[in-house]
Amino acid sequence: MSIFTRIIRGDIPCHRLLENERVIAFLDVNPLSPGHALVVPKEEKVHLHELSEASAAALGAALPRVAAAILSETGATAYNVLQNNGVLAHQAVMHVHFHVIPRFDDGRGLGIAWKAAPIDHAAGAALADRIAARLRG
Repeated sequence: MSIFTRIIRGDIPCHRLLENERVIAFLDVNPLSPGHALVVPKEEKVHLHELSEASAAALGAALPRVAAAILSETGATAYNVLQNNGVLAHQAVMHVHFHVIPRFDDGRGLGIAWKAAPIDHAAGAALADRIAARLRG
């Protein structure tokens, strides 16, 4: 059972921001900046792609509301939304969750190193075709 499941059940206290039948949002206990929050589906799944459409839709509805409230109350003017899937992607709690991390002029918030490389267009086109075919079903 994940720590988030224990929070959802009320076994562990949290600084609750929002809760409904599908989602809970609360402040991170080890924040990168003031207002750093977690938005968590109540459905217990490890990876984003495993969620039901209903849970995914509830997350999609909650995230902008939580982000807007955090901006209003912290005075931050920017934020990152971070969501990791799997250990290689730095997922530490094996329950789907999104971080909403306010950014401040003094550098508080999430730092990112982006190691991009130019696309191989032939390989990209072939991959896009395969993914699109899978999405069509």
